[in-house]
Amino acid sequence: MKKVEYECTDGIARVALNRPERRNALDQELLTELRDALRVSAADDSVRMVLLTGAGKDFCSGMDLRTFAEDASGDLAKFQAEARNMAGLLLNMRRHPRPIIAAVQGRALGGGCGIATAADIVLAADSAQFGYPEINIGFVPAIVTAILRRLVSEKRAFELIATGQAIPARTALDYGMINRVFAAETFERQVEDFVTNLASKSTSALTMSKELFYRTDAMQFEAAIQAGADVNALARTTEDFRRGIEKFLKKT
Repeated sequence: MKKVEYECTDGIARVALNRPERRNALDQELLTELRDALRVSAADDSVRMVLLTGAGKDFCSGMDLRTFAEDASGDLAKFQAEARNMAGLLLNMRRHPRPIIAAVQGRALGGGCGIATAADIVLAADSAQFGYPEINIGFVPAIVTAILRRLVSEKRAFELIATGQAIPARTALDYGMINRVFAAETFERQVEDFVTNLASKSTSALTMSKELFYRTDAMQFEAAIQAGADVNALARTTEDFRRGIEKFLKKT
């Protein structure tokens, strides 16, 4: 059985972590399959957006600690290669041409919290929990810290990684880690409504918006303004823009 399920319908690439018996815990096979699914969706011109979910009650409980316990080799080079697989996944998500939406039910912890918050938009059930419990086993949420620092204040970020405490969805919303919280009873329907609406937007405009949004992250102000001007001009050459203008003028 595959550890990541993939299908694409109506322009929505649906990617599901599929180890419910292990709370979708991450191992190297799952990480590799997830990166493969992202590559497939990135290369498919019919894909308008990606919906990332977890099978069963939890989104993802983090790294599968059994794999750590079973490997007492002390092989630093091996550990580095495995860590880079996780790091590569987060970079794949950031560089993916389409918006990625994470729909989180249950727990999103450690690396699972990192994957959820690496998505461009995070939707959560009100029963969901987020956190970085690595400190409790003498470990470090090292790779996902780069994302956390961009989402919340310095004090909030350090508190989360230093205490290892999980926080409820509404607190994560207040912190700025996620975008929306829906009632658990209506979560699936509201997620579908949200993603269907987003998938109806201009693919070219969403693609250019995402690329520009993250590219300007490390730019100086003047360079970011110039990059925006370049994308502004390019957007005016697209078929989506031409149709959008025609539709608007007909309405008026």
